[in-house]
Amino acid sequence: MSAELWCGPVPSWSFVQFSALLIYSSVIRRSLMVKSNVTVKPQNDYDVVIVGFGVAGASAAIEAADSGARVLVLDRGYGGGAAALSGGVIYAGGGTRYQQAAGVQDSPQNMFNYLRQEANGVVSDETLRHFCETSPAMVDWLEQQGAQFQGTLSPYKASYTADTHYLYYSGNETAWPYNLEAVPAARGHRQVAKGVKSGHTLTMSLCQSAIAKGVEFKPLSRVSELIIEDGAVVGVVYRSMNPDDDGGDSHRKLSKVGGKLGNWVPPIGARLNAKAEKLWEKNAVEVSVRANAVILAAGGFVLNSEMMAKHAGPFQDPGLLPLGTVGDDGTGINLGISAGGVATNLDRLAAWRFLSPPSAFLEGVTVGPTGARIINEDVYGARLAEVMITEHQGQGFLILDAKSWKKARGQVRKQCRQAFQFPQTMYLFTAGHKKADTLDALAAKIGVPPAGLVQTVRAYNDGIASTSGDPGHKAAGLCTAIEQGPFRAVKISIKNSSLYPATVFTLGGLRVDESSGHVLNSADQPISGIYAVGRCAIGICSHSYVSGLSLADGVYSGRRAGAHAAKSAQLRRISPVQEVTGT
Repeated sequence: MSAELWCGPVPSWSFVQFSALLIYSSVIRRSLMVKSNVTVKPQNDYDVVIVGFGVAGASAAIEAADSGARVLVLDRGYGGGAAALSGGVIYAGGGTRYQQAAGVQDSPQNMFNYLRQEANGVVSDETLRHFCETSPAMVDWLEQQGAQFQGTLSPYKASYTADTHYLYYSGNETAWPYNLEAVPAARGHRQVAKGVKSGHTLTMSLCQSAIAKGVEFKPLSRVSELIIEDGAVVGVVYRSMNPDDDGGDSHRKLSKVGGKLGNWVPPIGARLNAKAEKLWEKNAVEVSVRANAVILAAGGFVLNSEMMAKHAGPFQDPGLLPLGTVGDDGTGINLGISAGGVATNLDRLAAWRFLSPPSAFLEGVTVGPTGARIINEDVYGARLAEVMITEHQGQGFLILDAKSWKKARGQVRKQCRQAFQFPQTMYLFTAGHKKADTLDALAAKIGVPPAGLVQTVRAYNDGIASTSGDPGHKAAGLCTAIEQGPFRAVKISIKNSSLYPATVFTLGGLRVDESSGHVLNSADQPISGIYAVGRCAIGICSHSYVSGLSLADGVYSGRRAGAHAAKSAQLRRISPVQEVTGT
């Protein structure tokens, strides 16, 4: 990249920030972007227009095209969205062939029993049950589009697996109280790819499958308005820049690097994105197009400061890094509202604070600023973060004794093998913790009342020694008495070093008809011509989140809306109209 990109004061970079820049710059040079078919002669009308080309939008496009619809996809970037930056994990169960290959016992009913606890009524039992029953077929469908999975089961609990394992416990399946209602089963199906490329690989396979089926894709296209006639959505108005025009190559480089660094080094990412924005504003032209149906698949609103200030509550903590792309600015949700739609659960967000790997860290005890226990440590990272944020002012420490610390150090080489895990692990084992010979001395070093910390550890040890077990109900296999000094306290607070970041993203969206994906109005009636999918819509993960559930819901909701929109188009073909282009 040219030197002009780095004008202004030089930021104070941490090791992980500098590492991220090198890694992501390298990825950009090798990355396979979705190739648009903008050279194809444009059609004058479409059956379905899809706003957003991530996992949900691509799934909708594939399903609509397979049903015979004429499909146009508009994306403000180059395709992929936040899904391309994800871990590429699909939450699937009920007896997938990869579960069977790994010897994992599961059934649709068992999967339903677990997910009903996570969903907490955000969707009907009927919809949730259908999601579980069709889950094995969803994996098969994804593979038909080019995705790849494996049944290599991870032997330890982790936030993200090493490349030797592609099936793992990606949520709260093994943790109390979830395991009281369902038998634990590994359902995190990670796309086969090296390192952090799984999300990109999975999303690109879907986007490319859609284009191969005749879907027309226009990148660098932002929808600003819905065309509404007699209460029905009949098209969109958007501005578009041709990536092959002057400035296209510069825009591509700036936006790709800026989009990735925006998650981990926000000041640098924002600077690059601002330069890309100027190029887009200079070259974009306005277009309007009509269609039988519009599907909103434009992501959440974590990058919309006004919406976050209004809805996010304690999750707008400045210590949390927004996880998403510049497209997660609420555009899709607000377009739905402009048509009469209603958004709910906007106050539901997910933040991450993972303790494992190394898995021995789960043997410790988490305490808040008063020394009280936060939660059983084997819960999913989003559950831990939620309780820490809402009940402990976002502050916490993981207390470990000498034997668990030594065991964790011995696990680093085998378990912490992803590039992003290395700087984090080095930080935790060096500057990211405090050490003392006694619990009282440790409490003084971290600013926690000694009596509170000692009482929590004593209750934990006494429970393990008795027949009652850990009072926090952590799995017995992870319970080890904290008794051998020196003791250590790893700082897991939200306001923490950039070497150990905590991220946040939104879960709420537009209310939709669960049989079609139609956006609903305030009277619970479907609005003609408008659908919402993925993070734009209320779905299975709109109350709580576990790894893979957002992508799986994106596939599920996208396919549902794409099929219904295509069927509606076949029943009601609109008359040919002109595509109007202005300057």
